[in-house]
Amino acid sequence: MSMPAERFDAAKNQPEESESGLPEFRASLGFDLDPFQEEACRAVASGSGVLVAAPTGAGKTVVGEFAIFQALRTGRKAFYTTPIKALSNQKYSDLVATYGPERVGLLTGDMTINGEAEIVVMTTEVLRNMLYADSDTLDSLGYVVMDEVHYLADKFRGAVWEEVIIHLREDVQVISLSATVSNAEEFGGWLDAVRGDTRIIVSEHRPIPLFQHVMVGGRLVDLFAEDVSFDQVADTPERVAEVNPELTKMAHRGLTGSRGRVQRGRGRRGGGGTWGEKREQMGTRVSRPDMIMALDHAGLLPSLVFIFSRNGCDAAVAQCVRSGLALTTIAESTEIEQTIDIVAHKLPPDDLEVLGFWPWREGLMRGFAAHHAGLLPIFKEVVEDLFVRGLVKAVFATETLALGVNMPARSVVMEKLEKFNGESHVSVTAGEYTQLTGRAGRRGIDVEGHAVVLWQQDTDPAAIAGLASKRTYPLNSSFRPTYNMSLNLTSQFGRERARGILETSFAQFQADRSVVGMARQVRSREESLAGYAKSMTCHMGDFKEYAALREQLSVAEKEASKTISRLRRSAVSESLESLTRGDIIEIHGARKLGRCVVIELDNSWHDPRPTVLTEDKHIRRVGVQDLNGPVEVISQIRIPKGFTGRSPKERRDLAASLHNALAESRPPRRGAPEFTFSGSDEQEELIVRLRAALKAHPCHACPEREDHARWGERHSKLLRDTNKLRAQISGRTNTISKTFDRVAKVLEDFEYLVPASDDLGQAQITDAGQRLRRIYGERDLLTSLVMETGAMNEMTAEELAGFISALVFQARREDHGPDPRMPTAKVQIAWETSVNLWSRLSDAEANAGLPETVAPDSGLIWPIYKWARGSDLRECLRGTDLAGGDFVRWAKQVIDVLDQLAKIPDLNTGLARSCNQAVQRIRRGVVAYSNVVD
Repeated sequence: MSMPAERFDAAKNQPEESESGLPEFRASLGFDLDPFQEEACRAVASGSGVLVAAPTGAGKTVVGEFAIFQALRTGRKAFYTTPIKALSNQKYSDLVATYGPERVGLLTGDMTINGEAEIVVMTTEVLRNMLYADSDTLDSLGYVVMDEVHYLADKFRGAVWEEVIIHLREDVQVISLSATVSNAEEFGGWLDAVRGDTRIIVSEHRPIPLFQHVMVGGRLVDLFAEDVSFDQVADTPERVAEVNPELTKMAHRGLTGSRGRVQRGRGRRGGGGTWGEKREQMGTRVSRPDMIMALDHAGLLPSLVFIFSRNGCDAAVAQCVRSGLALTTIAESTEIEQTIDIVAHKLPPDDLEVLGFWPWREGLMRGFAAHHAGLLPIFKEVVEDLFVRGLVKAVFATETLALGVNMPARSVVMEKLEKFNGESHVSVTAGEYTQLTGRAGRRGIDVEGHAVVLWQQDTDPAAIAGLASKRTYPLNSSFRPTYNMSLNLTSQFGRERARGILETSFAQFQADRSVVGMARQVRSREESLAGYAKSMTCHMGDFKEYAALREQLSVAEKEASKTISRLRRSAVSESLESLTRGDIIEIHGARKLGRCVVIELDNSWHDPRPTVLTEDKHIRRVGVQDLNGPVEVISQIRIPKGFTGRSPKERRDLAASLHNALAESRPPRRGAPEFTFSGSDEQEELIVRLRAALKAHPCHACPEREDHARWGERHSKLLRDTNKLRAQISGRTNTISKTFDRVAKVLEDFEYLVPASDDLGQAQITDAGQRLRRIYGERDLLTSLVMETGAMNEMTAEELAGFISALVFQARREDHGPDPRMPTAKVQIAWETSVNLWSRLSDAEANAGLPETVAPDSGLIWPIYKWARGSDLRECLRGTDLAGGDFVRWAKQVIDVLDQLAKIPDLNTGLARSCNQAVQRIRRGVVAYSNVVD
């Protein structure tokens, strides 16, 4: 395979006639093509597939647009695929503006517009489903543009990209657009192997140079000692840029008071640094309003500020509003108000408050906003629109914004270089840093972009420089066969050919190439293990044995703690559920409310939250999280009829009755009551045995025991990681087909596949298996198993809507609460059925050596059930921690699954009817609204 530079030289020498439509396309642009764009377009014109890897903002999409131009020119169809619906919506709008609504369609699962058009924008899952269904829409398809193709590394949805690439017809040209990845040649080599002639075009040049800074207090300080941009640092491997010595001194001293070298003013309003110079005292942190003011003074707005927390983004907007900060002129505020009012008129008035509309509106009017997955989709679309129009100057965003949505800025700020990945706090990788800061610098507007990291107490300037010096990251496959995929492949190609097809995946391609590097890692780790073992050697006994006992005890205590936590929550919940109006209780816990009287009950949710009046006449709601243990009823008083608690007199009178009742009852308890919760007898016995064994071990008396233990913990962790690596090496050959065989075994266990016999020659798919072929999602087999029991057949539309959510929803935080009460008996039966089937399925998966299917989750059952019955949004979200945007996003996924079920051939007639009715009942109000169609 020739190198990109050699192919580029060859491409420049090709005659103009071979360009086939390129001159006409070039003339329509109004700007000159960059060299990498020229090379990629020539490759498309010559009939080759292409992989274009270039930085964010470099103009990769021009290549995809040329493919669309070629499709229209030659009378063929073009599909433009994206990983997320928001990006599909945005691209659809762009293409409609270019080619008109009659020539462009949109398919995103829950949205269908002109699906048979010449150009169709869609999510990748939609195209995958078309391929398995052999849809007529694929007729005349000539080009598929796969935008953000590096998304195939996504743990949950990345496999879809590989399925599509493998299954598209050979005559379809695939144009893959990727962020800059370090193994583009490897990925391109795989594309060439499975798709045929594929050209690899790599550009590491940013059209807009990117300069790096650290904000210390209110000052911008250059990260590097020299006046160098990101391009100059990253493009010259032999060049090592020196970190600004002032930052190094600050890090060493742990101080931020030294004045440092202020960032020079390269064309910004007012020059750099004077904002910081006006501040008499510098701190390690700068407030968010002051940070925005400093950026504004330095001429670095508009800016994207990445905060890896939804609450942090919302808090940042609130802080800016409270500070009185305003970034907009009167004319800009008026224009923003007009845009917002259009949205407000299309939303149900009763939902505006619960959606946080008014604080959102206030922030936008002042020129700043939040952007995260918890926002209503239409709110995010408005923020994106106003930011692109230059009306919103600062957006506080989570990293989800970095994926594809077109929101370039003059500067990008990283509040921290650490984020929570769902399990623990981890450092931002070089690839993530590149992706996030890559939005700085608007092509055609800015002459340079700026990346800013906020100084923290433990900031290491050398670590920031390391991130800023690496712009690439490896693209690793997340592909593995699913139940649905395995059945579809078996149905189309037979089991043996399906195994062969799976062996062509990028995952297997990488596995076959990676064993040498993995073996090298094992050898290196074995040397480290030997060193750790030597350091943990104890003269009093076998410290490995002692360390193993400590680890077993730690695991056992954690499990017992989880059990105790569940028991406590259950006992507290039961005590709250048993309360009646007028009960006097004493509350000991984090909020220290003391003695109160229950004035209102709320058992509409599995987490009861009664309302109480305290002795000092405050009205509060009490939940499980507020209590250390079950509440005890001290006394009882009568609550006056019609009591609302709104007037001070009502509260005073009832508080007086509370005091009188307490004076007549037994003396008040001092301190919190003692409640004892213990784990199971087996857990307690195991902990007692392990503690005794630990104390009896000779190493327990060693004076250097804790030093040895630290080395032992390192040894244990590294050994686990090394053993995983050894297992990967031992199972490297045919890894994907082996996984396919394990999946097939589980399908056979549940009678979705009949094993091959001498008579039949290959495995046969049962009727249940044929139905499962139409169900896509992480819980595809579990959904099918429940459906096959008939538990959903007699449900009403609202019951079905609520229950299906349990097979879709995944809570953001683990919940150890008690099993919830269900809306109806039918939902209760289906819930219990799903839990039992999941238990059987997870056992089968464990026996087969497969990852466990995600358990059903009841957290959305009541909200969706209420919504399907017509309740307003406030009522549906009461008692939950769901944001409005979360609810809408999950509701659309419930619609997607219901729509899949409704379209299954030979489905129970009543179930199909309920599915369609449920879709209509969910698709209303904020769930139905989308700027794309209005």
